[in-house]
Amino acid sequence: MLQESSNGFLGTPYGIAILFAIFWCFICFVTSFMSGWLTLSRRFRKQSEPYGATMSVGPLFYTVYTRYWAHYSSIIRMTAAEDGLYLSVLFLYRVAHPPLCIPWNEVKISKKKFVWRWYVVLTLGEQERVPLRITQRMARKLGILDRLPDESKPIQ
Repeated sequence: MLQESSNGFLGTPYGIAILFAIFWCFICFVTSFMSGWLTLSRRFRKQSEPYGATMSVGPLFYTVYTRYWAHYSSIIRMTAAEDGLYLSVLFLYRVAHPPLCIPWNEVKISKKKFVWRWYVVLTLGEQERVPLRITQRMARKLGILDRLPDESKPIQ
């Protein structure tokens, strides 16, 4: 005679949902730690709304990489304002990813070529030095290319 298998609470739909939520939070935390977002959030957690004229891009259709080439494409919103660079991710990814505001004096801007594609690299934080690689198209829409030294500006 066959016995009925009892998996307990974890075998129920509620148990599976709880396990998935725990797994999701764990993945978000590890991604935040590896990418440098968690490190940046210690000093640059957003305290106020952007000041002055702003330009925003995202979250969809833009390529964004951070430390260890962590991929934040299609989930990140970037806003360039007079007082700094504002970064936030979509709500579902907010675990360990609080919105950030990095003042411009803590952002170093350069251009780098990786394989066949040019990226604008924003090195965030004087102490943290977390790279944020964005496309030239994204940098242009944010007005970041205007902040590049003249010898680094792309030929158009």
